[in-house]
Amino acid sequence: MTQIALITGASRGLGAALAERLAETHHIVAVGKTTGALEELDDRIQAKGGQSTLAPMDITVEAAMQQLCRSIYDRWQKIDLWVHTAVHAAPLAPAGHIGPKDMDKSILTNVTATARLIGYISPLLGTDGKAVFFDDPKGGAPFFGAYGSTKAAQIAMARSWQAESAKNGPRVEVLTPHAMPTATRARFHPGENRDDLAAPADEAARLLPLILG
Repeated sequence: MTQIALITGASRGLGAALAERLAETHHIVAVGKTTGALEELDDRIQAKGGQSTLAPMDITVEAAMQQLCRSIYDRWQKIDLWVHTAVHAAPLAPAGHIGPKDMDKSILTNVTATARLIGYISPLLGTDGKAVFFDDPKGGAPFFGAYGSTKAAQIAMARSWQAESAKNGPRVEVLTPHAMPTATRARFHPGENRDDLAAPADEAARLLPLILG
């Protein structure tokens, strides 16, 4: 039976790198907002003999996520693996100067959309599936008020789900990637020597045994 891996945030960075590696053993359902980047990912997957279904969608649009999960159920009736790398990284700012729109979008993407997805995807994972989240411990760091607090809330939610499903599934894993030269990190650390950072492809290779274990 075909193994199905849903990757939210598959357009670039770690999500795209994991999609390429997981395509060796899974059919990939790749969710991202950038259609061109998803098409490039699909080209790379097909070149290696894999298969993917592209879902150019915004995870904050509730109706789109409902449609996606319904389509997955209609076609495969299940998901074996959910890898959640989608995140909104608001600009750095002092806590007293965070823009309301930046805070609202951070909450919507990192917290509200994640909570909705857990509700929609959990039945598709059943008792045997697995969900994987990625921590980025910036909570409490200077100028990371919007990103750090909402990312911490996302991970707290994932750990609650992990505890709740420990006996009956699905399995929930929270991993901490090494720093990578992504566009998000470049916004947070301009001028950083990117040669010292882990390439997303290398990080995907390191994390893959933990994801599939």
